[in-house]
Amino acid sequence: MISAGDFRNGITFELDGNVYQVIEFQHVKPGKGAAFVRTKIKNIITGGVVERTFRPTEKMPKAHIERKDMEYSYNDGDLYYFMDQETYELMPIGKDKLGDALKFVKENMMVKILSYKGNVFGIEPPTFVELLVTETEPGFKGDTATGATKPATLETGAVIQVPLFVDQNDMIRVDTRTGEYMERV
Repeated sequence: MISAGDFRNGITFELDGNVYQVIEFQHVKPGKGAAFVRTKIKNIITGGVVERTFRPTEKMPKAHIERKDMEYSYNDGDLYYFMDQETYELMPIGKDKLGDALKFVKENMMVKILSYKGNVFGIEPPTFVELLVTETEPGFKGDTATGATKPATLETGAVIQVPLFVDQNDMIRVDTRTGEYMERV
């Protein structure tokens, strides 16, 4: 059991038959009345985000999320196949469960498969990935001082904003949590 007073970002717990993850929390001590915890929580199965307040003494059962390393193999229509590195078995996962997490993942890349009580609900790509820029407008000399950006299409099909000096066929590092350009490789 975990009490609302012990909330931290990333903690998962069960509430009303659903599993939630704390995105933001704030302990509030008003001048009058009892203290409370204001939170922004995300339903990890549906992806919905809700704001809710709790008394600091409220207790909820802690939810254990299983994270298993698997290698992305290929996709076949709306099914994406991941290979278990120990048993070499392929696990198909529907596109609806993956969401935007797959836009920075290419074949043969290791990802974490997220599940709760055996039900897979998503994947967690590596924090930083190196991808090839397949299409972007050419930059001009002297344009780099402004800090301006331009759209670039990556080898996975994702489109992100990159600095003007990045050219087609450059390898770049991308932060998968924010989708931001980090550096040229």
